[in-house]
Amino acid sequence: MIPALWQRLNGSSLTARALRSSMLTVGGFGGAQVMRLASNLILTRLLFPEAFGLMALVSVFMMGLQQFSDVGVTPAILQSRRGDERDFLNTAWTIQAVRGAGLWLLACALAWPMAWIYDEPQLLHLLPVASLTLLILGFKPTRMDTANRHLLLGRVTLLDLATQGAGILSAVILAWLTGSVWALVASGILSALIEVLINSRFLPGLRNSFRWEPAAAQELIHFGKWIFLATVCGFFFSQADKILMGKYLPLDHFGIYNIGYFLASFPMLLGSMVTRRILIPIYRETPPTRSRGNFLRLRRMRFAVTAPLLLLVTSFAVMGDWLVDLMYDDRYLAAGAVAVIVACMQMPQIIVQTYDQAALAAGDSRSFFVLAAARAVLMVGSILVGLETAGFIGALFGYGAAFLLAYPVVVWLARRMGAWDPLHDLVFAGLGAGCAAFAMWINWESIRYLSLLGQ
Repeated sequence: MIPALWQRLNGSSLTARALRSSMLTVGGFGGAQVMRLASNLILTRLLFPEAFGLMALVSVFMMGLQQFSDVGVTPAILQSRRGDERDFLNTAWTIQAVRGAGLWLLACALAWPMAWIYDEPQLLHLLPVASLTLLILGFKPTRMDTANRHLLLGRVTLLDLATQGAGILSAVILAWLTGSVWALVASGILSALIEVLINSRFLPGLRNSFRWEPAAAQELIHFGKWIFLATVCGFFFSQADKILMGKYLPLDHFGIYNIGYFLASFPMLLGSMVTRRILIPIYRETPPTRSRGNFLRLRRMRFAVTAPLLLLVTSFAVMGDWLVDLMYDDRYLAAGAVAVIVACMQMPQIIVQTYDQAALAAGDSRSFFVLAAARAVLMVGSILVGLETAGFIGALFGYGAAFLLAYPVVVWLARRMGAWDPLHDLVFAGLGAGCAAFAMWINWESIRYLSLLGQ
């Protein structure tokens, strides 16, 4: 069995590269999450829940700036026929660098309105400094995208781990010295600097310089206009919980939510990283509409991705309350029920994660935007209804309702790309429903306590 596995992993075929890249992505992500968990446990003892709530607001703001201006440079490089050409890559890098500088200036301008909206004066100073990371990351080398394009992710994964390790170590040291949220801000800036420098130094490939080729710019902008709109919608889809709960909930409750979400979201974040890095090249080289054989190969891949992710998210749903009780002090105990509910609510999204990238691989960024827009509207609406009707716990169940309500739109996109697999969805929907019901049943007391806390 081991020689057969080695034979499948060795070589330059699409299957071998996809398997190696998947294993490296999973291994690298797992290592990074172990480091993040260790730092989280240390930082929760050095800082207070309010610090995590405040930093969550900073992170949401920065992510919003990034996604409100994303012109799809990375997916454009991954799917374009010109994705290995010097002029195309340098033009893409120039767009990315100019965008980073603009984002930092915009962050400085928006700091006061954000401090006023959330009634948090510290944001006036935190946001301009924290947003220096956006300026720095604008200079990330396109060598990273080239490695992703060709599913050559070994060195990228090692450098990612080194970046994570440096950022976490600096956060812990600075938190110990200062006991302030500024420790998290400073470590983020240091991490961004290290990411740019070590990837520029140690990845092979083109050394970027400023270049503006009109044809390349036109292709990037044409592809990116729908990516831009999709990422705006994607921001509201992925961050609506934090935007709305940060406004509705006290800062300490919001900090508790972020601890629970951090634990429960591991499987979905892993699945998202695997699908983003692996599936565009796979769909590009083996489109499901070309042959029945391609569709069946994608079905096997889809089962192989969804099964372990569903098992992993179920383990967090079942053990979330116990894990929080084991690892955190009494100030964070309510995060256990948050982890249980969030893990259960994410199961529908995990089942359909392998469909999204089919449209981008085919160059159909418009269909990708339609899906993103539908998801954003449903997420914002569902969480708002949950907050207004049942407070904290209502928002958590509204979060899950949005995933379920978006399924028809996912099916529409998947059918357009010839990728929809009803057998896969039916099998895992049944398994997911049973797993979620079991997890909620054994953790019912902690969930009931959370509902009282929300009131």
